Amino acid sequence: MIRRDGWVVNIKRLRRIYREANLQVRKRVRRRVALGRGNPAPAVGAMNERWSLDFVHDTLSSGRRIRALTIVDDFTHESLAIEVDTSLTGERVTRVLNMLGEIRGVPKTLVMDNGTELTSLVMLRWAADRRVRLHHIAPGKPTQNAFIESFNGKFRDECLNEHSFESLGEAREIIEVWRLDYNANRPHSSLGNRTPEEFVRDLINSLPSPLLVG
Repeated sequence: MIRRDGWVVNIKRLRRIYREANLQVRKRVRRRVALGRGNPAPAVGAMNERWSLDFVHDTLSSGRRIRALTIVDDFTHESLAIEVDTSLTGERVTRVLNMLGEIRGVPKTLVMDNGTELTSLVMLRWAADRRVRLHHIAPGKPTQNAFIESFNGKFRDECLNEHSFESLGEAREIIEVWRLDYNANRPHSSLGNRTPEEFVRDLINSLPSPLLVG
């Protein structure tokens, strides 16, 4: 462009001035995200290998709509979190995942549908930064997320349909009580008729003890 304007310049000098003036456009490092589609692998073999998540809708007694983000570990069948609010954005989803990550680490794979919150840039960045594989089920195929669909059915039949929530605070309190009861007192035949908490406790106790350092 300078030469087109009639200037005679030394290209090496020009490049040096260009660098010193910080005029270069920074190269952006593209985050790479591992993505999957369709049916996930049918079986998992370890805790935190795969989590499933989904949204469930309900209403307060006033008619105001609320949403619940449900997250389940497919191996232990634990209900890891049920986040309840009138609106749940992709940023809110990653905040819940970060909270769980601080407690128990992040999963290798997340299985979910194609909702805007779950395909947002903030979700893609979160997964890329933590090397979590995002597996999106095929549109209109909820059976491809069978673990969370089964959980959501119990959640609706045993909690949401049994209560009329007067406020958001009451909904959060009742739902959290139900979630804790689900983990502590609900045996699963696939877990050897143990509750999720019992299964995790037995799993941890079966691990080799760390070496004692004298």
